[in-house]
Amino acid sequence: MHSKNIFSYIVVIVLILSGFNLQAQPIDPTPTFKTTHNSSYFRFYYDNDYFTKTDYYYTQGITLEYVHPSLKKIPVSKILVRPKGTNIQYGIAGNLFGYTPTSYESNSILYGDRPFASCITLKFFAIASDSVRKQRFSSAFSAGVIGPAAQGEEIQTGIHRWTNNTLPKGWQYQIKNDAIINYQFTYEKNLLDINNAFVLNTITEVNIGTLNDKFSDGINLMTGHFNSPFKTSGKGNKKIEYYFYGQSRINVTGYDASLQGGLFNHSSPYTISAGDVSRFTFQADAGIVFNFRKLYLCYSQSYLSREFSTGLYHRWGGISFGFTL
Repeated sequence: MHSKNIFSYIVVIVLILSGFNLQAQPIDPTPTFKTTHNSSYFRFYYDNDYFTKTDYYYTQGITLEYVHPSLKKIPVSKILVRPKGTNIQYGIAGNLFGYTPTSYESNSILYGDRPFASCITLKFFAIASDSVRKQRFSSAFSAGVIGPAAQGEEIQTGIHRWTNNTLPKGWQYQIKNDAIINYQFTYEKNLLDINNAFVLNTITEVNIGTLNDKFSDGINLMTGHFNSPFKTSGKGNKKIEYYFYGQSRINVTGYDASLQGGLFNHSSPYTISAGDVSRFTFQADAGIVFNFRKLYLCYSQSYLSREFSTGLYHRWGGISFGFTL
C-alpha cells in the first residue's frame, strides 16, 4: 500500500479513537510528543476546564517541570528505569490537581456526584530514549498528599474571586488528608515513521501506589514538521518544529483515591464506592506544538469518559510553555 494511503487510514483511525471521551489524566511531561531536544529545560503546564466552558470534575491542573543532568545525583533516581544504551533526561516536577462535583454552589453533599478532592505531589522522573530502536522508557516516583493540605479550596476560591465568579461551597466535604506514594512506568515504541513528518507509536503505562492503580494501553501520533522525538540530545536539522499530536488509550483502573478516598485515612465524609467506579475507560487528547530555538509552546484539548456509574462525560483544555537552559 502506498505510504500516502497508509497515512490517510491511520489519521482517520486515530481521530475516530480520539473522539471517545476519557478518564482524567493529570499532566504528564514524558510522552514523545512533548519531547524537548535538550538536556536542561523548564516548562509550565496549566489545565483548566474553563477552556471548554465547563467547571466540574478535573477542574484544574498546574505543573512546574525542571529537567537537568544534575538531578541524576538525587538518591531517588536510583529507583528509576535507566536502560543501558539510552540517552537519559532527569527531571523533577511539582504538581497540583483539583477535582469538584458538577455544582460548587451547594453547601451539602451531592450524593452520586464526584467528591471534592485536591492533590499536591513532587515527581522525580527519568526519560530514557533509544534513537536506534526508536523506543522510550519513562519512569517516575511521586510523593505528596491528597486532601485539605493540598490547598485546593483556597486556590479555587482565590481564582473565582479574582475572576468575579461565584465562590465555591462544599469543600468541607472533600477527601481527607492522606499520603500519596506512586510509581509510574511507561514504554513507547515506534510503529511507523515517514520522514519525521508522521510518527505513529504504541504506548503502555502502569501506575501503582496510593493515589491510583491503573494500566493503560494505546497509540499516539505526531504529524507536521519536527525532528525525531526519540532523539533527545543534540540539535536536529529542523530548527523550527510545529506539529499536531493525538493520543488514544484504553485504561483499566483498580483504585483511584480522588474518587474512593485515601488508602490509609477512611474518615472522608463522602466517597464513590468501589462498585461504582468505572473500571474500563477511554482516554484521548490532542494538541498543537510550536518549538523554536529555546521556546516551547503547546495548546491541547482532552476528553473524559464516565469515571463512575452516575458520572458525566467531561473535557478540558491546557496550555504550556517552556524554554531550554
